[in-house]
Amino acid sequence: MTGAPVIPREQALTNARAALDRARARRDADRAAGRLPLDVERTLRRLERDHRTAPSTRSAA
Repeated sequence: MTGAPVIPREQALTNARAALDRARARRDADRAAGRLPLDVERTLRRLERDHRTAPSTRSAA
């Protein structure tokens, strides 16, 4: 079978994490510089507040 090359699952996850880290870094830099629209800033603050008050879903293993 000669199809398109397949990326191993581990490599795909590594690539996705790296892309997400770059996007978060850009967002954080824009936020620190005050370049985010007000509605986006409000949404981020609400999500952060909700995250702080939500019970942990991870087990203490």
